[in-house]
Amino acid sequence: MIESEARSARGAADMPGEDTLPVEDTAPVDRPPRAGRGRRRRGDVPTDGSPGGDAGLGRRRRVVALVAGGALVLTGAGVAASLVVRSPAQVAAEAKAPHQGVLTAPVEKRVLKDSVVLRGTVAAGQSVDVTVSGAAGTAGTSRSVVTKAPKPVGSKVVAGQVIAEISGRPVFALKGKVPVYRDLKSGATGDDVAQLQSALAQLGHASSPDARGTFGSGTRHALAAFYTSIGYDPVSAQTDGATAVQEAQDAVTAAERTAQDAEDARAAHATQETRRAADRADQDLQRARTRLGKAQAEAGPMLPASEVVYLSGFPARVDSVSAVLGSAVTGKVMTLSAGRLVVDGYLQEAQKGLVRTGQKAEILQEQTGKTTRAEVRSVADTPEAAEQSDDGSAASTAGGGGGEAGSGQQSATQGYRMVVAPDTPLASGAVGQDVRLTVEAASTEGEALVVPVSAVSAASDGGTVVTVVTSGGKQRRVAVRTGTNGDGYVEVRAVDGAALGEGDQVVTGIRSGSGDAG
Repeated sequence: MIESEARSARGAADMPGEDTLPVEDTAPVDRPPRAGRGRRRRGDVPTDGSPGGDAGLGRRRRVVALVAGGALVLTGAGVAASLVVRSPAQVAAEAKAPHQGVLTAPVEKRVLKDSVVLRGTVAAGQSVDVTVSGAAGTAGTSRSVVTKAPKPVGSKVVAGQVIAEISGRPVFALKGKVPVYRDLKSGATGDDVAQLQSALAQLGHASSPDARGTFGSGTRHALAAFYTSIGYDPVSAQTDGATAVQEAQDAVTAAERTAQDAEDARAAHATQETRRAADRADQDLQRARTRLGKAQAEAGPMLPASEVVYLSGFPARVDSVSAVLGSAVTGKVMTLSAGRLVVDGYLQEAQKGLVRTGQKAEILQEQTGKTTRAEVRSVADTPEAAEQSDDGSAASTAGGGGGEAGSGQQSATQGYRMVVAPDTPLASGAVGQDVRLTVEAASTEGEALVVPVSAVSAASDGGTVVTVVTSGGKQRRVAVRTGTNGDGYVEVRAVDGAALGEGDQVVTGIRSGSGDAG
């Protein structure tokens, strides 16, 4: 084959073409002329300097190059064949399973905690929207107007303080839990009256001698004194109450004068007629005084429902303000929050069984990096929807799988409401802040021996065991009883007097490949 390729190469070299490379000039070779015919044979070098000799030398060089290239091709083919073709012994060796070893982990001694992590929202123990449907004493007006700017957002509110003024009338805060649902005036009885009496007494205005829960003269006097202390006149229980009281007062004055004249006449002339006149004048005076008391009770100071807001504790906070000075009141004026701040979170079904009232928790305010110890105050028995924030996202969402829940944009908006109370008060500015809650669902009592969960396996008798690897590579099975688990570890206690200690290496799995266990 090589010779045929060489011949083909020589034939191609004899053909003229544009790609023919020039051949270097060589010195002519002096040879004696051959005897015989004068025709030159192929390969003879002319002696007259003609170009025939140079062309022959170039062809020989190309032949040599082609031969060398063919040899390289054959060598590469042999090498490739040696890589593809394997002996039976080699195939058998490659089919064998690789050497297997064991994966181990040390037995540790530490406190193990199982935690539930989820998102939560800081909220006040009580949140109240201040709405004014109509200010008292504004009959004939077509609308209620803000005549004194509400307290600004973030400011503190104390008991008895005026927080806004609507159409010239005050709106103030008192301590109590019973919601406002009616105006209170003389003759009223109930828990809301008792609440008013207690709130006024805390401010120094006692309502004695009235019985608890009864709006009488003592409560009227206490309420009137409170209004005077905040710089406003109390509202009359009747529109024309002042006129009625004045008329009754004039009647009493007239009856007093008549009674006095009759008494003077009886003293001067103690006759039957003067005595009868004096007795009748006294009776008329008593009736006049009774009517005056009734008029005063009916017209006396009342507590309009539109002027009071009850909060569970003080100091309270202004969370938002919806009205400004001069604006018409059409709905909510402001929002107040009271009581210690708490954190609301929503547990999912898988988490509810792990969390109970009284468990320890931790609040992480991620904006500041501050952590606060806390306690689970309550866990709802039935699921409910999380409250929505102004932007439509859930204010609190539940986490899942014992790991941290997503942010406020998470789609889960229903769960079991959990209330967590901090051990130390959170700053008032944290209201509405999104935080991370970590609840200790379980914990070992002090330090305990723990191993990775994968190190514990079931024994043939139904118990649980771990496999300990000694320093010499031998293995022994140790029966254990498991306890608290969390973070991929489980508490273990050796039983039946078996030896298991901190630092022992236990098998956690099998690995392929060579190498020692460990």
